[in-house]
Amino acid sequence: MRALPLLLLGLVAASAPAFAQIKLQQKAGTGGPETRYFTAMDGLMDGNADVILKETRQGKTVTAAVLDVCYPVDKSSDRKDRFVANLTVNGQTLSGSTQSIADKQPVAVKLTRKPTGDTFEFRGQITVGQTVTEVASSDNSDLSEKEFQDNQTSDDGITPQPKDFTDVSPESVGVRVKLEQAADFLKSLKGEAVEIGTSSLAVTCDAMRAGEQTINLTVDPEHSAALLAKAKSTQGVTAAGWTSGVVEMDRTIRFAAADWRDGDKINKDKIATAVAGVLAKTLSAKPASAIWNANTGKLKLILKRPSGVYPALGLTQNLEVTALISPDKPGSTDRLMLWVSSPATSTTDDSAGAKLNLSDDSASDEEGNEPKNDNGSIDALTREFKGQRWDADKSVWK
Repeated sequence: MRALPLLLLGLVAASAPAFAQIKLQQKAGTGGPETRYFTAMDGLMDGNADVILKETRQGKTVTAAVLDVCYPVDKSSDRKDRFVANLTVNGQTLSGSTQSIADKQPVAVKLTRKPTGDTFEFRGQITVGQTVTEVASSDNSDLSEKEFQDNQTSDDGITPQPKDFTDVSPESVGVRVKLEQAADFLKSLKGEAVEIGTSSLAVTCDAMRAGEQTINLTVDPEHSAALLAKAKSTQGVTAAGWTSGVVEMDRTIRFAAADWRDGDKINKDKIATAVAGVLAKTLSAKPASAIWNANTGKLKLILKRPSGVYPALGLTQNLEVTALISPDKPGSTDRLMLWVSSPATSTTDDSAGAKLNLSDDSASDEEGNEPKNDNGSIDALTREFKGQRWDADKSVWK
């Protein structure tokens, strides 16, 4: 933990700029207390700390203050720690002590606060564990209560009951859970056919302050409703629903489900064969493999065709396409949606005998390793499935 507070040394020794860029707005002629906030401190913990200093003022006199600092535990980790210190006000001095929430490190704060025109200067020391940080921060501006609250609004995109899958993605699920129950919820997913977004495992500063974090999951659309029902019945879960994911409406078609189901199940083999057949024609390639991911419900198609990069070598261009099939909305429906990605390409030597070892260095190109076009594949799929495409301007299927 000692490495953690060392990051504090970047605090204000570099003379951090403003807490915020909004000028101080003193309310003249009001007799009641006023709450003001400082919401940034550039340079604190190499610029990675999230700081809120809340002041209660009577006129220009500070009567109470709370310092809330959330920060990475070390340079190599996304894990955060946080302390909240209630500060005693004695003239221009703000002081207090507390303990960090995660690692239980002792914290001591002693700052002097000096108005400098429309901004404020803070000097003093912050001690976390055994590390003492010298504070020297100038040109700090504050926010009103309204300005602060407006900046706190956040949206994790969870939609518990979408009317359809045009604004949210059928395979993408979000679960908001209280921090104290998050570990148990995650452990309950062991052995489940679902993928967990590792980036959502990191507890952010917003999550620490809210007491809740949002876990992002990817699941076969045919199983998403069951997963959400299980999540909603789990202790500590406060919201669960669909979120944004891989589906892009300009590469999605909708069609009648009757010919593509066996009973109440989607006939995925029939879907894969039909998609591969269409793409083989539009991309002038031969299907090589078709694999459904049991966790995510995504289909990975590989097609191959001769590479034109150096014809004399007889190289092969591999085209990888991802597809997703799902109902067009939650619940009972007689229509399906099919999303198909743009092809990603790579080049290999598949000739007999000794082979060339090739490295794919096209990722540095702005367009990555996608071909310039897919020769009307989506239109061809629409015809094959007798489907509809999405009209983004009118927000309807056409």
